[in-house]
Amino acid sequence: MESASSQAFDLDERKIFLPIESNNDNGFLDDELICSMNLCMEEDDKCAGETNMDLSLTEKTVEPYIGMDFNSRDEARESYITYGRYTGFTVRIHHNRRSRINNMVIGQDFVCSREGYREKKYVHRKDRVLPIPPMTREGCHAMLRVALRDGVKWVVTKFVKDHNHTLMSPNKVPLRGGKNLISQDDKDQKIRELTLELYNERQRCKRRCTAYQEQIQTLLKHIEEHTDHLSRSVQDIVQRVKELENGELEN
Repeated sequence: MESASSQAFDLDERKIFLPIESNNDNGFLDDELICSMNLCMEEDDKCAGETNMDLSLTEKTVEPYIGMDFNSRDEARESYITYGRYTGFTVRIHHNRRSRINNMVIGQDFVCSREGYREKKYVHRKDRVLPIPPMTREGCHAMLRVALRDGVKWVVTKFVKDHNHTLMSPNKVPLRGGKNLISQDDKDQKIRELTLELYNERQRCKRRCTAYQEQIQTLLKHIEEHTDHLSRSVQDIVQRVKELENGELEN
């Protein structure tokens, strides 16, 4: 009885641990299984990366509010950019306000990139060759306004949260290209450089105009002197002719 039971156990054991026969079909199934597992792992990594990014954005993101202060305009801009990236929109630098006393920037607006509308002259062009690009401005009023207080802090004086368009998911917000997000200080520096260059060019043009004017006046003076000389010469000739005529008549 023991031998029979042991043989039966051995048979069951063999059935459990029988080697798996492999053929081409099973090979394809294994490859598909491995590929599916790899895709799942990639998706998990991607989701984990997006989750980490969302967590990092969440840690850095603070919704603006009236009275919120910053140490600089750049800090306010970076804070609003981070908030926009977490919320689902991109930021564009709008106009600023300057002091009438020393022309220093005392106010700055940051708006949603879909603020305003595209000018009609860019849409209805008679010489257009390429198709009209998609509309990127929808008159969105979302914005952040900061103002300089006591010459030190930049304080939020206006914040419009609501958008009139669908927001993107944080992982789909495009990275800023830097074109529309140039530092205001860099803009001011560029304006000063261009203003100085324009002033120098004006001075050069003014000097050239003065030199040309002097040359023209000199030329006109020479022409006038030459005209006077010719007039006197003609008068002398006329006088001599008259004298000759009178002499002939007397003879």
